[in-house]
Amino acid sequence: MTIVKFAIPKGSIEESTFKILEKSWTRVVRRERTYRVMLDDPQISVKMLRPQEIPNLVFDGLYDVGITGRDWVKETNSDVKILLDLEFGKIKLVIAIPDSYNFKSLDDMILAYAKKKKILRISSEYLTTASKFIMQCKNYKKLYGSKQPLIVTPWLRLGSNKNIQIFLSFGATEAKPPEDVDAIMDVTETGTTLTQNQLRIIDTVMESTAVLIANKTSLKNKSKREKIFDIVTMLRGAVEGKKHLHLFLNVKEENLKKLLQELPSLKRPTISPLSEKGWYGINTVIPKSEFHKLVPKLRKIAQGLVVHEPKQILALEEIKRDEES
Repeated sequence: MTIVKFAIPKGSIEESTFKILEKSWTRVVRRERTYRVMLDDPQISVKMLRPQEIPNLVFDGLYDVGITGRDWVKETNSDVKILLDLEFGKIKLVIAIPDSYNFKSLDDMILAYAKKKKILRISSEYLTTASKFIMQCKNYKKLYGSKQPLIVTPWLRLGSNKNIQIFLSFGATEAKPPEDVDAIMDVTETGTTLTQNQLRIIDTVMESTAVLIANKTSLKNKSKREKIFDIVTMLRGAVEGKKHLHLFLNVKEENLKKLLQELPSLKRPTISPLSEKGWYGINTVIPKSEFHKLVPKLRKIAQGLVVHEPKQILALEEIKRDEES
């Protein structure tokens, strides 16, 4: 029996991950005091790990698939296949500085600090991303060319440009300016924590969500590929389910044509004659965003509206196209 190893994140997106797992599989069991998770599919072995570790572990083939942030895929430079945007864990990776500073961008800071011959210190968990972003700044290229900023960790120092220094943060990054560093690169959802710490955003580096990733070699293994796309199917179904509503309603025959003109649906609605002559039952799925527009119209031409939020919508034809590509 082929086993697919599945790494899921522990930490900030852990709760959202379990919500989507519980919508995707009928049985999800967390074993107390362990990092093992059981699904009702014996071919899937699940373990919880830090999201920062998952891209490299999937790339190295220790796991076949994993859920992590798009930001960590970029930070680790892991050559993995992103199979699905899970549409949760939405964050922005930003550059923030103290409110009292007058700079409009990190590029402005680089130039100003160079003119004053001051060392510019930046704190971040994202050392690779920070270094790349800094090196892409216009003034940095003019002043320092292709020299890499100095990356400082407790274990090693990398890079030759001591004028711009990036310090590894182990958390509470927003607390470090202005005494310890001049700027930070950190994640934010709403910006509230930054504001509370008298910081303001001057650059947005990237936006990120949770994604399902796969090892490229595993995708070439026929039996593993089949199971991996079972996982894609289940998770995509849960993602789509959150965005749609399942409607059941009754309508008189005289209003049927008008209703069908108003009703958006994934495909064509199912229409069934009721036991009472001249009445029909309608069964359809609509985008959740359309529901508030529909209610006033349905009140006038339909009866007995029942609304469900579907657990999953499995677009099997889309998955088949993905498998073949």
